[in-house]
Amino acid sequence: MPGLMPSPAPRIDGVGSAVPAATAPAAGDGARTYSRRDRIARTHAEPARVMPALFNRSRASAAIKRTLDLIAASVLLVLTAPLSVLVAVWIKVHDGGPVLFRQARVGRNGTVFVLRKFRSMRVDAEASTGPVWAQADDPRVTAIGRWMRPLGIDEIPQVWNVLRGEMSFVGPRPERPEFVRTLEAAIPGYRLRHAVRPGITGWAQVNFPYGATVEHARRKLEYDLYYLEHAGVRMDLAIMLRTGRLALSGWRSR
Repeated sequence: MPGLMPSPAPRIDGVGSAVPAATAPAAGDGARTYSRRDRIARTHAEPARVMPALFNRSRASAAIKRTLDLIAASVLLVLTAPLSVLVAVWIKVHDGGPVLFRQARVGRNGTVFVLRKFRSMRVDAEASTGPVWAQADDPRVTAIGRWMRPLGIDEIPQVWNVLRGEMSFVGPRPERPEFVRTLEAAIPGYRLRHAVRPGITGWAQVNFPYGATVEHARRKLEYDLYYLEHAGVRMDLAIMLRTGRLALSGWRSR
């Protein structure tokens, strides 16, 4: 996709960098207290256990999930329409730049698609660095971005990705192609995330803080694999509800 994949090599802390990979975030960095179910999710999530679950999933369950996606995306689109208009005007008035941020992400079966968000960073955010993960108190974030990102408001345009069939409401979060190449080489089983449509939210997102290192990606993969093994309507609904509660609390901070 011309213009979507920057030429500079990505800088990912912990791989090919002088910066050591971090372990789990400290308590002051947004770390959550894991429940017994959360610990089980990480302990028993293994690629060998996930493969049978993926192959044995029925067409009926896939149809139900897609129907749920369409309903949830349509409802969210209608409910957030007034807010989306206000956000779009605010972004445009703030710096005159584009309202939407478009970026290549890796989806189901490794297909690259264009993810849409409300722009929350400067237009030239990666002009001097190339692709990098966002960090805590990232100086590239705009004033409106500092308000949108903790509440997840910048993610609203992704309902269009759901309606187009590129994403699901619940699933592993899509990563950038530049990072995927590094993570697939560093983390066994990472490609299994691409067996399903990526999600606006997911089991990893409601159980683990935003990650910005390879080690964080390894930890989050354990939750993603657990989701792939146990995915169903009940789990999707529970993740949606938990996402709403976390968004209202402003937990998503980067």
